[in-house]
Amino acid sequence: MNGITLNEKEARETRARISRLTEALSSEHAMEPVVAGLPPEVISQVSRMMKAERERLTQSVEAYEEAKDTQRPTALKALVNRDLGLMLIVARIANGFSQKDLAWRLGVKEQQVQRWEAERYAQISLKNYHRVAALLGVRPWADMSDQPELRGLDKVIDGVSKAEIKKILKHGRENGWFAEDFTEAELRRYIAENRIDFGSPGLLRTGLNVVDHTEDVMLHAWRARVTARAREVFAGVGDVHEPLELKWIPDLVRLSKEPDGPLQAVEVLASHGIVLIVEPQVPGLKIDGAAFIVDGRPVIGMTVRTDTVDNFWFTLMHELAHVTLHFSTGLAVGFYDQTDQEASVDEQEEEANRFASNLLIPEERWRRSTARIAKSAAVIERFANELDIHPAIVFGRIRKERGEWSLFANKIGRNTVRKLFLGEAQKGKSDAPILPRPQG
Repeated sequence: MNGITLNEKEARETRARISRLTEALSSEHAMEPVVAGLPPEVISQVSRMMKAERERLTQSVEAYEEAKDTQRPTALKALVNRDLGLMLIVARIANGFSQKDLAWRLGVKEQQVQRWEAERYAQISLKNYHRVAALLGVRPWADMSDQPELRGLDKVIDGVSKAEIKKILKHGRENGWFAEDFTEAELRRYIAENRIDFGSPGLLRTGLNVVDHTEDVMLHAWRARVTARAREVFAGVGDVHEPLELKWIPDLVRLSKEPDGPLQAVEVLASHGIVLIVEPQVPGLKIDGAAFIVDGRPVIGMTVRTDTVDNFWFTLMHELAHVTLHFSTGLAVGFYDQTDQEASVDEQEEEANRFASNLLIPEERWRRSTARIAKSAAVIERFANELDIHPAIVFGRIRKERGEWSLFANKIGRNTVRKLFLGEAQKGKSDAPILPRPQG
């Protein structure tokens, strides 16, 4: 559900969703089917997410009912935020027309209006758009932006040096993005077409510590590649991701113990409607992971920039947090993360860090454990065994908390993950040092 209710069918579905959320939130017993097996700290976060989702959906259905019953679409107009397609649907509701009424006035079949609205008028001709708009009293308008970066497709990579363009082309050719004869002009079009779908690169960043916006074009190229690969595997992925079914996540965490656990994670996520793509970053683009939506499906992209077991699992859980907690509050735009940053850049990144940290090592268990201060690897490994996770995750947390990056350096599973996805040829290819990453 996208948070906007525009017809009776969506209103019924939204009300049913609100009822389900209310029932689950009514007691710990009712919540059990949603969160069984998750640590209390994570359940608390999920509970807050569910309450916020219920509030959002309630506002959505109330806005629809107000527009329909009073012909005053103020709240509904605010939700559609000047979307040209959605605005026509809001205007129809505010005029008190059914889809059949509108079709009769336009002299087309009702099914035609149903198709237009189902695709939010994305495929309608400009001539027909103006016909519908005139009938419904909508005044379309256009303007030129004062922001040069938003003018024209070529502006996407204006200001990026020739050297950076060559770097992307070289990386793309080496990693199978493009054919050997792929040109700079084709690269411009490749990125520009994705910009049409996903927006300006500068608008995508949420979890990155941006110091040089020439990285924007590299980020967009990387996203375009992950998106293309995700679409290739959609056929093998569960049809629907259900954010309110989380009982499978503890099993995902336990896969960290397995030598091929990262590969098994791909299958587990796919069975729950989430696509995981591991794609190396363009050299110099400091990104560990991303989460966004492609064609209505949640996609997690990872670079395995830092090739260690603890970094892989923390980054994966961080991105899973965005899919779980922020499915309707940012995932459509996307989250792009450097998980080795010392400080997160916003509240949602902090939430994702806490979610990941507590999934792997519940805070209460950690505070009571002697492993926090242990010098013996055996003590730490025993604690990891009690938690049913890979010891590298605990060693990594100790290195971070003690600020001693030489400590247990041979215990964090270095150079073991990337080759699972990318083969031996990529082993050791990293432009990132083994850096700390935040853990709650």
